[in-house]
Amino acid sequence: MSDPPSATGARRPALAEPSLGTGLYAVAEAARLSGVSPSRIRRWIKGYGWARGKDKERHQHHSPPVWRPDVAPIEGAQALSFRDLVELRFVDAFLRAGVSWKRLRAVAEEASKRFDTTHPFSTRRFVTDGRTIYDQVRREAGDTLEDLQTHQFAFRRVISPTLQGGLEFSETGTALRWWPEPGRGDRLIVVDPRRSFGQPVIDKADVPTGVIAAAVKVDGEKKAADWFDLPLKAVRAAVKFEASLKKAGRAKPVAKKKRRR
Repeated sequence: MSDPPSATGARRPALAEPSLGTGLYAVAEAARLSGVSPSRIRRWIKGYGWARGKDKERHQHHSPPVWRPDVAPIEGAQALSFRDLVELRFVDAFLRAGVSWKRLRAVAEEASKRFDTTHPFSTRRFVTDGRTIYDQVRREAGDTLEDLQTHQFAFRRVISPTLQGGLEFSETGTALRWWPEPGRGDRLIVVDPRRSFGQPVIDKADVPTGVIAAAVKVDGEKKAADWFDLPLKAVRAAVKFEASLKKAGRAKPVAKKKRRR
């Protein structure tokens, strides 16, 4: 059998010692794992500007970052931590559920103050207390009872996968690892910042799913299973997971485009 492929496709930034154990993702890799485009990720973590009006009435506007990433740029390339990846997925889920940018920013700001953190969505407290904050923000905005009920449903849609076990938290309440197949009894795949620099791996073997899927493409399921000493079930789970990432990356946003900044 040929040597197993060594990469998943997206270039990662050069590794730095302070980042060990926190996960390390290039923007392209974060996009692959979240289904959010690289350009949108950059706007969310860097902010962006735009002009409105014509000629003399033209005014420059600036939208600040939704949050600031844990990891400083490495050799000029922006990198994200595992906490950033979790934050990214929550922001995207809220937008897909129809929450406006104005409401999302207000919720993030209030949660940051209450929880004393720059990454409120990646905390256990947001899972347990976030709905209270969410409802408060909407009441202060003057939403009707019908609006509140509609958006409470949106909040449940966002939080539900986490409650089903998608995110696992540490004793201090910070996101520890992500099981991307919530609800599955035999959880095979995990994203853990302390393992393989946060790449998705088969839990019992620490083999990245991207490497397994690439090996299957070259040599087939049976040879890949033999090479990595894995059961076929794990090999197939890795291939299915990688295919789901590609499908998510091709999917069109379901929220209104003007909200998907």
